Amino acid sequence: MRLRGRGALVTGGLRGIGRAIVERFVEEGARVMASDLDADGPEVAGLPDGARYQRLDVTREADWADALAVFEREFGPLDILVNNAGASRSGSIADASIEDWRFVMDTNATSVFLGCRHAVVAMAGRGGAIVNIASARGLRAGAGQCAYSAAKAAVLSLTESVALHCGETGLAIRCNALCPGVIDTPLMRRHAADAGGETALRAMAGLQIMGRLGTPREVADAAVFLASDEASFITGAVLSVDGGFVIRDR
Repeated sequence: MRLRGRGALVTGGLRGIGRAIVERFVEEGARVMASDLDADGPEVAGLPDGARYQRLDVTREADWADALAVFEREFGPLDILVNNAGASRSGSIADASIEDWRFVMDTNATSVFLGCRHAVVAMAGRGGAIVNIASARGLRAGAGQCAYSAAKAAVLSLTESVALHCGETGLAIRCNALCPGVIDTPLMRRHAADAGGETALRAMAGLQIMGRLGTPREVADAAVFLASDEASFITGAVLSVDGGFVIRDR
């Protein structure tokens, strides 16, 4: 087990990619706090043994302090943080509202800043690993996702900055990012249904050169790697799990 005995906090951990990461981390021996903003009974009850739910609004600094205090009391030292929570609102520069911009930036970028800052303090004495879930859109912007693309690009730059800070100050903390492509989650399925159903799904699959959607588990497997000792000489890196989305001819 590659994460045996380690304590991990995964934001957005009840659904989609976050849920898959929680499950894979538990399989690899980690003790996991699955945080999320909203929860229902079946989602929480269905968490695997070795994981528990903690409400966390990732845009609120006080919530981060409270969640980490609970974590240390119930799990011990924080070894791994996965900043996965995020949200998207469509809109080009011509029609996105300032409210959309602020919501997407707070949920996708400010949240990662707060998580990294608190994790660096918590991990300073013993080291650890931070994995930030960005997006292929952070590397290849979309005209209709101006706020989301910008927020995910900010996550990539922040990842490098955190890695540089930790290395230059002698902290044994690695910070890396994952860039998923179009992943087959319930949320993505709802977006596809609104955009045209099966036709939209085929178009989304075609964005990857592999010609299919990715699975949450494929992203979770990459998160396990970056959080484990197998990635002990990797920091400030971006790993694309996108089926070739970024390199596809425009």
